Amino acid sequence: MNISTLIFGWIVATLVGALYHLWKDGGFWMLVVYIIASWIGFFLGHLAASKLGLDFLAVGQLQMGGGIVGSILILFLAHWLGKVNQSSKSNS
Repeated sequence: MNISTLIFGWIVATLVGALYHLWKDGGFWMLVVYIIASWIGFFLGHLAASKLGLDFLAVGQLQMGGGIVGSILILFLAHWLGKVNQSSKSNS
């Protein structure tokens, strides 16, 4: 994978994380968490789609379909873990 593919994937993952933040909201630190989670999920999804040989929304060497699905799954997980942490603080 060349550098332009990595940069494009990084930009798409950042946009997915920012859009998720606009949907769920949560302040500046949650924006940082969502973007980092989106990066991790996007590249894990890309790697999984590459290993499985899926060509859903492939853009050159980048597996966009797998990356976006992985990003969304990890974003939901990060959001859920953030809610678990907040609810335990409110119960104390």
